[in-house]
Amino acid sequence: MHTEDIIAGFLSEEEETEEHKTYASQFSQDAIRITMQINSAYHTPEELITLMSELTGKEVDETFRLFPPFYTDFGKNITFGKHVFINSCCHFQDQGGIEIGDGSLIGHNVVLATINHDLRPAYQRKNHYKPVKIGKNVWIGSNSTVLPGITIGDWAVVGAGSVVTKDVGPYTIVAGNPARVIRRLSEEEIKEGISG
Repeated sequence: MHTEDIIAGFLSEEEETEEHKTYASQFSQDAIRITMQINSAYHTPEELITLMSELTGKEVDETFRLFPPFYTDFGKNITFGKHVFINSCCHFQDQGGIEIGDGSLIGHNVVLATINHDLRPAYQRKNHYKPVKIGKNVWIGSNSTVLPGITIGDWAVVGAGSVVTKDVGPYTIVAGNPARVIRRLSEEEIKEGISG
């Protein structure tokens, strides 16, 4: 079974097979092993890029920066753009998929969650997976949580301590629990950044 098959299985509404569960469990154990390696000793930025490439199963760009510790429970469904910075103590629950665009900054203790559990007793808290997509040049403040299925547009800002329950448009600043729109950048502010 390939990584793509495991990821497709998470996003399918069909019941997971025993084979899928076995392989997914192996990937989770790999994620624990690699994150323990990342978190238990000093590593140069170059070594961290190598470890994150192993964790994600994809080549992570040389411009990526991480301040450990870092936690994830799967690893293979994370995609980083260029010039991404992840601050310490972040938790990525990535079975549903996490994409982080170029130039984005993720603050301390941010949680990106892609799993929800069924509320109906008959379904025994069955997992439901939805991706988190973060655009380019997004800034997510410390101690924020982004819930499953959320898309955050380019140049958006999520204020510290926010719980993001709805999509955030480009050039928009949100904060609070639940996060609400504080303001949107004006056309002048957007043009100034592009031309300046």
